[in-house]
Amino acid sequence: MIKEAKTKILDLDLKGCIYLNNLSNRQPIARFFKTISRLGDGGFWSIMLLSVWATKGLQYGPKIGFMLLGGSVGSIIYKVLKQKTTRPRPYQVHQVIILGERPLDHFSFPSGHTLHAVMATIVLGMAVPYLLVVMVPFTIVVALSRMVLGLHYPSDVIVGALIGAAVGGGILLAASLLALEL
Repeated sequence: MIKEAKTKILDLDLKGCIYLNNLSNRQPIARFFKTISRLGDGGFWSIMLLSVWATKGLQYGPKIGFMLLGGSVGSIIYKVLKQKTTRPRPYQVHQVIILGERPLDHFSFPSGHTLHAVMATIVLGMAVPYLLVVMVPFTIVVALSRMVLGLHYPSDVIVGALIGAAVGGGILLAASLLALEL
């Protein structure tokens, strides 16, 4: 019974990956998601941090520090999970999946891009809520880009988002326990 459920979940995971990856057959769509993915490497989030610091001043320094702490914690978690699970990327296993962007590392599970995007949106969004108008759609598109480009399965992205939400929530909790307002 458990084996059947696992097989069904893996089958759905692959079908979702193939469906989204097929979107990259159109060159403008592939270019769009490749650009989003590259911005999700850190460029977009650096711009968000710098714009907050430039417009709000040094009083946002601790908030930016919490954001960087969250990024570090997220990186440690995702690197440990990638080394422990060693799940191959979809394009490495399934010939029907087209690689649309060079991966930053070898393994698929979980999606680090999605993890960091969700965490950054939560932490920076709490600090500067008006940025959520830009960050939430960007985070969603980053998550989609990972599947469209054949780099991750939907489960990689979902787990990355859950870990990012947990790390972001943990950062907010730590800030509140230290009586720091984000």
